Amino acid sequence: QIHVYFQILELNLDSCRAPSIDGLSEEFSELESLSLINVGLTSLKGFPSLPKLQKLELSDNRIQSGLQNLQGCPNLTHLSLSGNKIKEIDTLEPLKNFSELKHLDLFNCEVTQLDDYREQVFELLPNLKYLDGFDKN
Repeated sequence: QIHVYFQILELNLDSCRAPSIDGLSEEFSELESLSLINVGLTSLKGFPSLPKLQKLELSDNRIQSGLQNLQGCPNLTHLSLSGNKIKEIDTLEPLKNFSELKHLDLFNCEVTQLDDYREQVFELLPNLKYLDGFDKN
């Protein structure tokens, strides 16, 4: 009898239509990179605990809030929320808990139109090194 064990480290579900996180469970606990670009997500409710996840691509969805649902992914270093419905700096508040987060992309989100946007984000997230592809300085 042969047992086959596999660990998926990278998963790309770009353009697979899904308004909510469904079917993605702790079975994927070894994931280091997850891409959910343009899947139609409106909510992050039910986002699984993925302790090894470092890179999360959520660009071109309809996410407005709920970033606290990512708390099960404490090792995120890269998060892309470009092209979502994020309008307020306060929406980013839950990201303060991600001490490893170095790269954040909010390109094409309304929040980028706010006065002092870059300064406010870097103040909120002091460990951040890059915002929208540009470094802190």
